[in-house]
Amino acid sequence: MKDRDTICALVDAVGEKTAALAKEIWGFAEPNWRERQSAAALAGALEKEGFALEQKPCGMETAFVASWGTGGPVIAFLGEYDALPGLSQQADLPEKKPVCEGAPGHGCGHNLLGAGSFAAAAALKEYCQREGIPATVRYYACPAEEDGGGKVFFARAGYFDDVDAVFAWHPGIANYVCGHGSLAVTGVLYRFTGRTAHAAGAPFAGRSALDAAELMSVGCNYLREHIIPEARLHYAYRDTGGCAPNVVPAHACVHYYIRAPKVAQMMEIKQRVEDVARGAALMTGTSLEIQEVDGFSDYVPNRTLSELLTQCLYDVGAPAWDEGDRALAARFAATLAPGEREANLASVLMTTALPASRYADKDLDDAIAPYVFDPASAEPGSTDVGDVSYCAPTAQCNIAAMALGTGGHTWQMTAQSGGALGIKGMLTAAKALALAGARAVRDVSLLQRAKEEHRQSCPGGYVCPMPESAVPAYVD
Repeated sequence: MKDRDTICALVDAVGEKTAALAKEIWGFAEPNWRERQSAAALAGALEKEGFALEQKPCGMETAFVASWGTGGPVIAFLGEYDALPGLSQQADLPEKKPVCEGAPGHGCGHNLLGAGSFAAAAALKEYCQREGIPATVRYYACPAEEDGGGKVFFARAGYFDDVDAVFAWHPGIANYVCGHGSLAVTGVLYRFTGRTAHAAGAPFAGRSALDAAELMSVGCNYLREHIIPEARLHYAYRDTGGCAPNVVPAHACVHYYIRAPKVAQMMEIKQRVEDVARGAALMTGTSLEIQEVDGFSDYVPNRTLSELLTQCLYDVGAPAWDEGDRALAARFAATLAPGEREANLASVLMTTALPASRYADKDLDDAIAPYVFDPASAEPGSTDVGDVSYCAPTAQCNIAAMALGTGGHTWQMTAQSGGALGIKGMLTAAKALALAGARAVRDVSLLQRAKEEHRQSCPGGYVCPMPESAVPAYVD
């Protein structure tokens, strides 16, 4: 366990600056494609650790690649740092109280994710330097995971093609390595254009774009019965055409997310949704513009790397919660609505194949779940880590950084991402990731097995689900 002790000490050596970095990014709380201060803080921290920077790759203003070393295996860590709109919340406060009403907040813990991966990269670089191990350590600063997909632009441009192993993580409510897939997703804007008219005096002269959008929603609701049950259709109106009921709306826009366990399934369903939209336009005499915003692939877990990461997580151990942590977690758990804890634990139980009793009478997860390899099943969410996994062998873990039952994209998660529980979970993740990287660079045969498995898992290579016309920019 000498390597474990060395890696843990190296992470602890940057622990204070990592915690400060996570809190700084939490305070910035910048949404997708606008993470300027967050990216600058991470870039500055990595540069001070001796990493060389490539700024604004693929035209992404808030992205960068930090690299150290030449030759040897290429080990990559992924960093995210975008916030979510409307989730401002005071740190460590178990009652809903925004820092600024309506402002963004880190309701998915990406401040922890970005800073934790920084600590892992810094520790692995120092380890390789001290041990004289030839290796290349990279940190990919990936903006807009929530909406836009920075990693997809990296993948499309071939940035992961020479990587031997990718290690990623996400803050959550339980400790496990991901052995399931994820849902592929595409985001599409359907804009309808009609003709305005007086809704009482001459409604027959108008063509309602809002009617078209509503008819599309009706059609998609009927479509749900005839697509695979694992698929998901979500939508939100981005433009309702105005607020005056006596004016026939000449414009409307609805934003759809279309998800399925595999990219090919998602693309087939997308075509059917587009047919529904065209039918709605035909029925209402309106015109239709389809704008593909983004697209994420499903996640392909690499068993070889995932089993390595699982062992490293066992060796590092779960976050060492103290009585103060447990008391704080209990206060957050008390804010959950009836049934909310069970609903938020459902995906954990599916992924780990553990009974609910494993987490009963606990407010914090203090153990490591066994690894379950089931790539044919998909966790209910989506991530652009999936696109990375089609390009290079990838392993990803979830680490407890908040109270059991906390839901993603909630004010409770924002509060804990900016406080003591989040920091403790983040440093545990950094140790596990860095240890996996350290063991990988010493084991060429393991990396060869991981590559061969990757070739077999992705025989068709990477086909980018992002439309060629997509650019890294915020879509209003």
